[in-house]
Amino acid sequence: MRHFGHISPTVRKDLFHQEPAEFTAASPARILSAALGATLYSPATRPNLAGDVRKQAARGVVSMVLCLEDSISDAEVADAEDNLVRQFAALDADGEELPLLFIRVRTPEQIPDLVHRLGGAARRLAGFVLPKFTESRGTAFLDAVAQAEAAHGQRPLYAMPVLETPDLLHLETRVEALAGISRTVGRYRDRVLALRLGVTDFCSVYGLRRTPDMTAYDVQIVAGVIADVVNVLSRADGTGFTVTGPVWEYFRNQQRLFKPQLRRSPFLQEGAEELRTTLIEHDLDGLLREIELDRANGLLGKTCIHPAHVTPVHALSVVSHEEFSDAQDILRPERGGGGVMRSAYTNKMNEVKPHRAWAERTMLRAEVFGVAKEEVGFVDLLTAGLQL
Repeated sequence: MRHFGHISPTVRKDLFHQEPAEFTAASPARILSAALGATLYSPATRPNLAGDVRKQAARGVVSMVLCLEDSISDAEVADAEDNLVRQFAALDADGEELPLLFIRVRTPEQIPDLVHRLGGAARRLAGFVLPKFTESRGTAFLDAVAQAEAAHGQRPLYAMPVLETPDLLHLETRVEALAGISRTVGRYRDRVLALRLGVTDFCSVYGLRRTPDMTAYDVQIVAGVIADVVNVLSRADGTGFTVTGPVWEYFRNQQRLFKPQLRRSPFLQEGAEELRTTLIEHDLDGLLREIELDRANGLLGKTCIHPAHVTPVHALSVVSHEEFSDAQDILRPERGGGGVMRSAYTNKMNEVKPHRAWAERTMLRAEVFGVAKEEVGFVDLLTAGLQL
């Protein structure tokens, strides 16, 4: 699979200075964690779940979570598990390329049980999402993932813990909660693919809900938690993990109504302004701002609950030609001793040692999302991703 792999090679050639690289579920964890992109969540109760997975894969989704937790009621869990077993069997029988598929469980005991029930179809499973992750709960969850992998004996099964408990939000317990999580995931470094943020749960502790024109970073109590999670768990010194962006919970069923506007003049400035106006009308302007703030604050990828959010996340994840040029300059072997230089775009200072970690992360993102041509912008990428 590859990002923007659902569009034609001819269109990709027109868009990209460096096309997104191909990857598989067996690719190194550093590639997979960066390539998650917009991870689309779906309740495990959907009767045509296999069809939904195929449909979203054809639209450019590369990672999905099939949820047995908060998206379904307690009374539905047993039926949802049975449904997952049937749907994975159908997906495995097809033999088609699939997104990275994760199951969000409720308890550690579900993990080995589900893998056993999936049988050979477990080869279609990338791993598990572990809810309400804390030091005390985390070891049992991660041991269960390791046990399940050993039982089915194929490629690695990864874990994606969700950080969403009140002890992370409350000031008096946050430091120790983060330290405990750090100790736990550090012991299972090869198992943990990424850490996910449960911002909706954070807001619920104080009875808060952000409006469509506000990002998670406008809710200061939430922004503080995000900053501390990145501070402790996503350092660029080799100890950190990928932390993904929080869910954007607003959408409208008529989102596809903005496609006719894109057809008119998507590559012109007025086309960009028209697109922005339409996105505001469809509650996506806040999403676009939040994606930008995610990246500025060290997050990569995003939890998504609606297919309309996927393409904007991926379009804004592509590395610009200017970013790529700066990163290349900083990482040139002859710059190993440090120093400072004017950027090739002559609009900024590139300082080799302080900017090196940023450049390395940028090059990893360039590998999985590609590098846009110099004249190609967000509107062009969004338009192509929507397959108009």
